Amino acid sequence: MRRQISALSLLALLPLPAAAHHPMGGGTPETLWQGFASGIGHPVIGLDHLAFLLAAGVLAATLPRGASLRALSGFLVASMAGVALHVAGIGFGMTEALVAASVFMVGLALLMTRRVNAGALLAGFALAGLFHGHAFAEAVIGAEATPIIAYLSGLAVIQGGLMLGAMALAREASRARWLRPAMGAAASVVGFAFLVTALIA
Repeated sequence: MRRQISALSLLALLPLPAAAHHPMGGGTPETLWQGFASGIGHPVIGLDHLAFLLAAGVLAATLPRGASLRALSGFLVASMAGVALHVAGIGFGMTEALVAASVFMVGLALLMTRRVNAGALLAGFALAGLFHGHAFAEAVIGAEATPIIAYLSGLAVIQGGLMLGAMALAREASRARWLRPAMGAAASVVGFAFLVTALIA
């Protein structure tokens, strides 16, 4: 219980970033390197995105290995599609609120005592991927093809790495019963805070 409270206390000390949490200081990447660096940085400096990726990895660890990898792959593919759709001019409306809702929901799923259905998790991850990808695309709107492709590569590397790392840690620490509820509570708090911010903005 103390560890859960400590994790939440540390999270409370973190400043909630603005909705437009882009690398490159908000500028559009112009080179291959800038695109890749922006893709690597965006999910890390956005607390809502980071909370989802880590919580999703921990949640995926509750599934058999094959199903967990399919769920994480579904998120990655859908996030790339979300970027492509936004770049093509197809909008989803209140993207920041949808992203925040996905963080809140994955947190609640971790707090559930029953195992989440693999099919439902795959569908939920894919839907969340579309929302997160759509939000990520804001950083490359107006960029040339080369930095956009590099940006997608950076996104795939960092998102896949974070989720797989969290999943591996959760599997390794399977006896640490505090990890799942602590991550669930943290993600729920972050998601709720961002959701309220997005709705009142």
